[in-house]
Order: sequence, then structure tokens, then C-alpha cells
Amino acid sequence: MILVLFVILAIYCCSIALLIFGFSRIKKYQKTDLKPQTSFTIIVPFRDEEENLPNLLNSFSKLNYPTDLFEVILVDDNSREKFQILNCKFQVKIVDNIRVSNSPKKDAISTAMQHVKTNWVITTDADCIVPQNWLLTFDNYIQENQVSMLASAVSYECKNSFLHHFQQLDLTSLQGTTIGSFGLNKAFMCNGANFAYTKSLFEKLNGFDGNNKIASGDDVFLLQKAVEEFPGEVHYLKAEEAIVITKPTENWKSLFYQRVRWAAKTSSYKSSFGKSLGLIVFFGNLSFVIGFFFLLFGIWSYPIFVLFAFFKFGIDFGLLYITNQFLTSTRIKSLFLSSLLYPFFSSAVVLYSLFGSYEWKGRRFKV
Repeated sequence: MILVLFVILAIYCCSIALLIFGFSRIKKYQKTDLKPQTSFTIIVPFRDEEENLPNLLNSFSKLNYPTDLFEVILVDDNSREKFQILNCKFQVKIVDNIRVSNSPKKDAISTAMQHVKTNWVITTDADCIVPQNWLLTFDNYIQENQVSMLASAVSYECKNSFLHHFQQLDLTSLQGTTIGSFGLNKAFMCNGANFAYTKSLFEKLNGFDGNNKIASGDDVFLLQKAVEEFPGEVHYLKAEEAIVITKPTENWKSLFYQRVRWAAKTSSYKSSFGKSLGLIVFFGNLSFVIGFFFLLFGIWSYPIFVLFAFFKFGIDFGLLYITNQFLTSTRIKSLFLSSLLYPFFSSAVVLYSLFGSYEWKGRRFKV
């Protein structure tokens, strides 16, 4: 059994090392201050976000981008109270979500697409804040490259709490995996809070047809369809000036359900690389959990467990460190405690996602 767990660990370490290599292959992009030319429609699905939307709209008003080159479509997914727009300096409208599937967010984007007049759309979430040069950086990259889809980074605005530090570490690992997979030409995941594509590409791919029974995944399934059909036109925008900031969840239950929602998509991936990597990461974390219990029951000696943990935490730290350097200027906090807890948390999420259900925006969904 010791040999089996160390073989799993070896495969896990090689996989993370590959992601680190892929990460290094994606070069940082710096905008070149080209004259803005791209017209964008920013799509924001929302449900009961009266507290967050004013902050997002305020960040839109501070964008260093001509107001005649972008408009905003807010898609109201049956909020309890109607949101009122007051004194905006840019074009913005609210439309009601037209539900036709099991996925509120995919329906919201499809609804917004009926009102889009620009060639490019960019999606974000209601609880986000966008940087001043967000659209300008996307525009410059689009002008300099032949692309139809661009994924970019998301990070958390954290308070000084262990829950927030744990989430930042988790998101950092996901962002590192995303960038690494793009660098390996095996892109399979992205974040819909910072995701751009042309309307024509969305139509060529028939939108979300084929996966609209799954509640989430408006980002990854569209990305995987695009990679399959038009691989050369899908890029990653690794630019600090394009990083969108979002809020972490405020309790462990919400975090657990959020991660279950994310994990539940994996079995429906088109990407064989994504599925394989998901299994490797799951078994890598599960092997640590098993090793911990082996230590408790005296099956493993303390030196063997420490050696196992050293290799796992060491390779994890490599990916976390380079990703954190890109995402934020602050150091990783609560690293040791988060690293100990994460394998247990991650394994529980995956196992629960196989048969459980989760809550999202006041609704319950079956996995």
C-alpha cells in the first residue's frame, strides 16, 4: 500500500510540474497603448445583488476606455427586488432572464446575446470589481493577435481571516492550473468572471447547446467547445492590468457548496486532459488523507508521512508561488495550515459531488 500511494504521489508531482512548465510558457502581456478600436458588450448576470452591483458599476465608470465603445447588459435572474440604475456615464440596460434550461447563468448570457450589437462580449460577475485598464488591455491584445476568445485572471479581495486565506490559496491553485493548461496547449478551464469572446464565435459554437442541463459551467464548456473547433483562436491574457477582483464566500458552508458546484462539472468535460488531471489531483489529495490516517493508526511511521507530505507540499508550493506572484503583491498567508486542511476539504468536495446536491443563489440543484 505504501508503494501504491507513493506511485500516485509521483504521478501527481509530475502533473503539477508540467503545469508549472506550462505556466512559464505563457508570457506576461503589457498593453502598448494602442488607440482603442474594439467595441465590447459587458454581460453581468445577477440575482439579488443590490449590495454588490453599485460597486461593480462604479468600477465600470472608472474604466480608461471610450464610453462609446462599450455598453453593459445586466441580466436580472428573478431578483426579489428590482435594481435601479442611477446616473451612469455609460450605456447600460437591465433585461430579465429568459429561463429555458436548468442553468440560470447560461440562460442569462443567452438572453443577453439577443441584445448584443458589438462583435465582442466580455462576462463578469456582480460581486466583482474590474481594474481601470481592463478593457484597454483586452483591446490592445485583440488588435495585436488573431483571437476569438480570451480568458484572463480572477483574484480575491481578502480580509485577515483563515477562511479568506484558505480560499485565496484554493483560487490561486485553480488559476495556476488554468494558465498552466493554456501553456501546454491543453486549455480546459477558465473563470466566467473574466472571459471574453466574439458574438460570431458564440453563434458558431451554438452557444451552450449540449451542456445546458448542467447548472454551472457557462465558462468551461464554452471554452472546451472553442478549443476543440478553433484551437488557434483561443488565448490566455496573462496581464496584471486585466485581473478582476471578486469576493470570497463568508462561511464554510457556502464555500463547500461553491466548490461542489465547480467539481460537479468535471465528469461532463470534453477535455480528456481536464478529466485526467482532475482524477490525478483527486487521488493525490486522497492519498495524503489516507497517509494521515495510516500515521494515526500506526501503519506508517512518522518519517514516511513527513517525506510524503514534503514532496506533495513542495510541488504544490511551486505552482502556488509563481501564480501568487502574478495575481497579487501580497505573500501567501496561512500556507501551512491551509495545505494540511486542503486535501481533506478537496476530497470531501469531490466525493460529495458524486451524489449530493448544492445551493446556489437561493436555489437547490442536484449534481
